Amino acid sequence: MKAEHHEAQHPARYWHPLKDGRIQCDLCPRDCRLHDGQRGACFVRQRVGAEMVLTTYGRSSGFCVDPIEKKPLNHFYPGSSVLSFGTAGCNLACKFCQNWDISKSREMDRLQDQASPAAIAQAARNLGCKSVAFTYNDPVIFAEYAMDTADACHAQGIQTVAVTAGYVHAEARRDFFAKMDAANVDLKAFTEGFYYRLTGAHLAPVLETLEYIVQETSTWLEITTLLIPGHNDSEAEIGAECAWIMDHLGPDVPLHFSAFHPDYRMPEVPPTPAATLTQARQIALAAGLRYVYTGNIHDATGDTTYCPGCGAPLITRDWYTILDYQLTPDGHCPHCQYPVAGRFERQISRFERRRIPHHIAPVIKR
Repeated sequence: MKAEHHEAQHPARYWHPLKDGRIQCDLCPRDCRLHDGQRGACFVRQRVGAEMVLTTYGRSSGFCVDPIEKKPLNHFYPGSSVLSFGTAGCNLACKFCQNWDISKSREMDRLQDQASPAAIAQAARNLGCKSVAFTYNDPVIFAEYAMDTADACHAQGIQTVAVTAGYVHAEARRDFFAKMDAANVDLKAFTEGFYYRLTGAHLAPVLETLEYIVQETSTWLEITTLLIPGHNDSEAEIGAECAWIMDHLGPDVPLHFSAFHPDYRMPEVPPTPAATLTQARQIALAAGLRYVYTGNIHDATGDTTYCPGCGAPLITRDWYTILDYQLTPDGHCPHCQYPVAGRFERQISRFERRRIPHHIAPVIKR
């Protein structure tokens, strides 16, 4: 059985044949075992004949020029523009998904934009973007497309960003993050029970990915945890997460606590109170983390980067807009010379909204 004629059939990596005639996908810990014509849990990796193909190569659910802080990345070339895009599908099954119309899509007509890796890189350069972000749905499931696009971007001097849940096996993890200049990893909770019940996945592989990025790569890492009332927002769980980050990743990995809003299969859960995020930030700072932020709420304090040495506000933000920038060209506090962790330029970029070229993206998702 062949895949539908209108889908891209790009050869996929990370699979092997089984003795019973099926093939096993080795991309992520789901280890999907497929007969001919079947798709993996992510929906976009499919067995065709004796091989596996990626059905979303070269296709996107939309493009948008964003401020890098929206990813969120607050220490990766602050104020710069990033060309963001995603495809469809996901290898997690989060009941609280905030991009469910894309990540849970099972309809290929969602993928209306077509662009080669080279075209995306050129568009980013023409638009004055510092980087390209693989986002909206998890780029791990379209790894071949993302990695080829990363190569094209690097050839143009464009940086690459992955926004991911980090649910990936070791071989693909090594190949994927070798191509990424920065990553924001969703650490969705800090209990196995939460991961199993609400995402259909497991916690351990995500923690392995976080450790791998910090210990084995040059990829700049920031972490986001979406706090969901009654599910992962207890002081004990937040404290345990922060202690683990301190012990295994160190104090310089920025941590973002983000507010949940009712969506997808959890419409009955109330939005996260601002006080919950403020308290979580205080817990993280008390644990020793140096850069802690709040998201999806208006919180000037939680948006601002402070010097860990003297406490001075160094990058003052209002939502995604930088109001004041005081870092020295080499990323130090001008008051006490404390070195701030991150990737910085000699001159700050200022995000400006730019039109997306019609031939690249006739449809913009967000």
